[in-house]
Amino acid sequence: MNEGLVELRSDGAVVTVAPEAGGAITRYARLRGSKSLDLLRPALANAVANRVPADMSCFPLVPFSNRIRDGRFTFNGRDIQLVPNFPPEPHAIHGHGWTTGWAVVEQADEHLTIGYRHDPDAWPFPYSARQSFALSGDELQVTVAVTNEGDEPMPVGFGLHPFFVRTPQTKITAAVEGLWLSDDNSMPAELVTLPEDRRLDQGINPDEVTLDNNFAGWNGVAEIEWADRGVRVTMTAQGPFEFLVVYTPAGESFACVEPATNMSDAFNRAHTNTDTGMIELEPGREVSGVVTFSPEDLV
Repeated sequence: MNEGLVELRSDGAVVTVAPEAGGAITRYARLRGSKSLDLLRPALANAVANRVPADMSCFPLVPFSNRIRDGRFTFNGRDIQLVPNFPPEPHAIHGHGWTTGWAVVEQADEHLTIGYRHDPDAWPFPYSARQSFALSGDELQVTVAVTNEGDEPMPVGFGLHPFFVRTPQTKITAAVEGLWLSDDNSMPAELVTLPEDRRLDQGINPDEVTLDNNFAGWNGVAEIEWADRGVRVTMTAQGPFEFLVVYTPAGESFACVEPATNMSDAFNRAHTNTDTGMIELEPGREVSGVVTFSPEDLV
């Protein structure tokens, strides 16, 4: 074990997790004999030592995905003000899981479960979270679960933030129904039908379109294909995942395709007629979802 890393290995893949550094994945690679092929971007140098989740391969989104405008929302008559955690942005982003240490609960060669408990602070709701990682051949399955440990309902959303390897011939495809246009603060402003240059349902090359958007009406399946590497990963989300966030910043070596149960700023938009994906979790109840990454060779 190195820097608190836990390695899972099967006959088809290797996955490394850093429980103490945001419960993040630092590597997911397919194995073929003595050769390996990274499917997620490997963690950058010093990412684990410096606890920088945005430089990892994948991190959890708990207890909400994406942004809450100015870190402020009202729930059941209570005004809640969170601390902005991604300067210089004024918003709260991605919850707590990616910035806190997780503890190992169970470990085996091909399976790992980690968890943490959040005590009330600016986020006044106590809860516990759990991630389970399981390898089967070259397939990776990640389970995310949140339990309300308090005596009143709490708002919840969750997801994963994977950084896929990006090459000139990367193609991202997913069946989605609409796109949230963003305002100047990266917040959703208007739900529209898919513009021609953002037809995720027909496939996009992340080098050709810069995205940082929520896609609505997702059917839970997305494909990341690398024609120049001869491989495809099908990402399948089971559970209350209705949204897909795609982030393709210009000039980077990664593309993020993020399964999420809620849209950005869901808690502030929950009073509208729009389906925001906010879950109102009753005391003692758990909500969970499973995301599976399934690689295959291109024919």
